[in-house]
Amino acid sequence: MVDVDDLLRRVNKLEQEQQRVVDELHAAEEARDEYHKLYLEMLERCRKLERGLLGQKAERLPENEQQLTLSIMQAALGQAEKIVEETEVEAHKRRNNHGRKPLPEHLLRVEIEIVPPEVQQLGLAVFDRIGQEVTEVLERRPASVVIARIIKPKFAPKDRVRNEPTQIFVGTTPALPIARCLAGPGMLADTIVRRWQDHLPLHRLEGIYARDGMPLARSTICGWHDQLTPLVAPLLAAMRQDAFEQPYLCTDATGVLVQAKEKCRHGHFWVLVAPERHVLFEFSKHHDSDAVDDLLAGYSGHLVADAHAVYDHLYQDGAVIEVNCWAHARRYYFKALSSDRERAQIALAHIGALFKIERSIATAPRKKKERIRQKHSKPILERFFSWCDEMWPSLIEDAPIYDAVRYSRNQREGLSRFLTDGRLPIHNNISELNLRRQAIGRKNWLFVGSEDGAASNASFTSLLASCQMHSIEPWSYLRDLFCLIPQWPVHRILDLAPLNWKKTAALPDVQQLLDANLYRRLTLAHN
Repeated sequence: MVDVDDLLRRVNKLEQEQQRVVDELHAAEEARDEYHKLYLEMLERCRKLERGLLGQKAERLPENEQQLTLSIMQAALGQAEKIVEETEVEAHKRRNNHGRKPLPEHLLRVEIEIVPPEVQQLGLAVFDRIGQEVTEVLERRPASVVIARIIKPKFAPKDRVRNEPTQIFVGTTPALPIARCLAGPGMLADTIVRRWQDHLPLHRLEGIYARDGMPLARSTICGWHDQLTPLVAPLLAAMRQDAFEQPYLCTDATGVLVQAKEKCRHGHFWVLVAPERHVLFEFSKHHDSDAVDDLLAGYSGHLVADAHAVYDHLYQDGAVIEVNCWAHARRYYFKALSSDRERAQIALAHIGALFKIERSIATAPRKKKERIRQKHSKPILERFFSWCDEMWPSLIEDAPIYDAVRYSRNQREGLSRFLTDGRLPIHNNISELNLRRQAIGRKNWLFVGSEDGAASNASFTSLLASCQMHSIEPWSYLRDLFCLIPQWPVHRILDLAPLNWKKTAALPDVQQLLDANLYRRLTLAHN
């Protein structure tokens, strides 16, 4: 007879054993996945370390892998060989340009004539001068701080009557950018350029001016910049308004430390670029949607940005249209090279083909760009995203190639946006390039002293970056700006922006105002 109780006990025991095996299997799978994730992270860290110690940081494939890239590009892009050939011709021209560039014509030249000893002994009357050889050597005189000592004589009429009121005549002190300030426009411009163009921290500025014979406390320099910030605020507001009228803007952000009593806290610098017009920086305490709303309040149009969640709410009503960056997408595949080289190379080849096309039409008109993009770039995009969809089911979650393909698939619409509008760029590199100003400065001055200091930083870095965009020498621009802006009419304030400066500075009435400024004339004098 069968013992039912014993049978039930055996069944329960088997079920418990089965459950234990299942639990152990799940634990082993979790441990395997965690180990694989750690393994991939370690590979990525080693790759970064090797790049930091031994190689460049540019996102380019090694030379020995170019053939694979070109073969894939050939399939994706019919003109690949032609584009590569043109690139090689340009590189050859650069390699064979051995000639030294002539020294700039605008620099002061001091002529030094060297007469041979034989001619000196016998005299010039014995020889005919048949020509000359000219060699130019670049030298530097030490910089100097100049004190403008303004003397205003007082005058009274000779025929004045004794014991009666007499009118006294005395000249008017020339206006300064900061009332009753120690520094003139040239000196103020110098402190700004050294601080935010050359990225010199304040303690180094103190030492530099002390060597020039004029000790200046860092608190004094900071005070000057704090007082100049409201002076240029209307100009920056006009630049911002003009930028918002453009069909698209590029933006990005980077972190910065702000000095505090206990320890430094975090803040963020944002950059807003209207290509070929303005570069604008702003500071915020946080990197969130509220900061984005302040940065882009009132803007409608295309926004070229990364896929960070802080921008998502802008795209909901359609006023702001998302345009994603192929350089960001490409970066994910470069991170995946160390763990999944074959698939990463395929993706990078497709993306490389897109960039090749963009370089070939960089200066083309809008309509021509749209035609070429539809004819050549669109098939590459379709092939790339088909490949992403095909690879997706086989990818291991959290692997670098998984993250890369997921990013591309999630941002497919934003990454394809450039096909429909020839004005839109394929990447957001212009924002990252301008943010390097803050990144380089951050390595030197480490932190900003306060939120007011960050605001001054953003204001003058905007002007300096815009000067670079339009190839304007920043010190002379700021000097002339400080000469003009206190009396400049508000309705013409945008004329003083770097965008319009070359045209504005050439106007006769502006030249007359600049020439009449005593402080500016002093900075133009040569010793």
